[in-house]
Amino acid sequence: MIKRSFIGLSKPRLEYGSLEDTPSFKQIPTSKEITLLSNSPFDKKKLLLKKKAVVKTGQKLLVYKESDEYVVSSVTGKVSSISSYIGDFGRSYTAIAIEVADDEEIDDEFKSAAGGSKDATLETVKNFLAFAPGNPPVKLFSDKNKSINTIVVCCADSDLLISTNQHVVKSDIDAIKNGISILKTATKINNIIMVASQSQMLKVSAIGEKVNQVNDTYPSALPHLIMKNILGKVVPAGKNPEDIGVCFISAEAVASIGNAFNSGQIPVTKIFTLVKKDGSKSLVSARIGTPASDIFKALNITLNENDRIIFGGPMTGSSVYSGDHPVQTDTDAIIVQDRDDIPVISDYPCTNCGDCVRVCPANIQVDMLVRLLEGGHYEEAADQYDLYSCIECGLCSYVCVSGMPIFQYIRSAKYELGRANTAEATNG
Repeated sequence: MIKRSFIGLSKPRLEYGSLEDTPSFKQIPTSKEITLLSNSPFDKKKLLLKKKAVVKTGQKLLVYKESDEYVVSSVTGKVSSISSYIGDFGRSYTAIAIEVADDEEIDDEFKSAAGGSKDATLETVKNFLAFAPGNPPVKLFSDKNKSINTIVVCCADSDLLISTNQHVVKSDIDAIKNGISILKTATKINNIIMVASQSQMLKVSAIGEKVNQVNDTYPSALPHLIMKNILGKVVPAGKNPEDIGVCFISAEAVASIGNAFNSGQIPVTKIFTLVKKDGSKSLVSARIGTPASDIFKALNITLNENDRIIFGGPMTGSSVYSGDHPVQTDTDAIIVQDRDDIPVISDYPCTNCGDCVRVCPANIQVDMLVRLLEGGHYEEAADQYDLYSCIECGLCSYVCVSGMPIFQYIRSAKYELGRANTAEATNG
């Protein structure tokens, strides 16, 4: 729900939605072919996984030699291709396509390694559950450059329209409780903080951990604002919560860990919100790697030329340019916009109305920042107008009366500066 001031001088109020009842959701049939995306750039010479390899559901697949990067097969079948996949800002991934077999066979390597919940080890969690639904940040716990002392379990969903964590809290609270117990055992971290919306407080309190209520106004459920408003810690510009010892993990990811140890099987289905062209929403469950086009077909959604597909929420999601784009471990929403309803993006210059400055939760002088970003002056933007203080909530683009894609300018600038710094460190 969106509320605006009649006068127009105060900030617009964007409210997170809530699930009053546990809704049923659509189970998408298993596709004939799924695609798993590895974070490693494609390198044919170092491939360890081979084309035509037979894989089982829940099997850990090491992709490259001398690398611990892996994916988990969400189906039983045969690897049909391994190729390069280009994502946002030219990021390179390795795409593993698997042709699905008629009969499913469950891999038992994780079951043999896991043992019981009380025997959970960090090594087992890291080696098998990094590709679980919810995208558990398990590598952070063993990162020698980080010193994690606090785990924040987010039961509220961070973007608008999304209901994934809310659904998990309502339907699988025991798995969350078990997952927290496993995290404590494996990481030796006992400082667990739950963050929940007002409607979730009673349910989450039953877990027995400390619970803090997050405000129902967007973007209060984003990690940087939770750090400031609930934990009383300000994340330095250009840093993330894990840089100061705090690891954020979603309720879905915690439930995935709990269910994995309880069943002896790595979960392979992802729950997300599907927003149709008419604005109606439904919860959907699909195998990780399912192409968006198969989901649309199952839900009778017709795509026309110039319609837009967004993976993620309306404020922070990213457009994709093909119905072949697969559901990933962190896909919490897919939004389909009719071409006639897509907001106009303009190159009209900034009118200096100040709306972006008033709405910015990081108190950045966005109107001046965007002028430098338009001209590609990224270093000056970082040095003079706090580029790295941006928490990427997208509110600036939402309120911009000129229709400028401010959020995309900021993301692009951070990416380009990151590339330049990496190249400088490598060459230096």
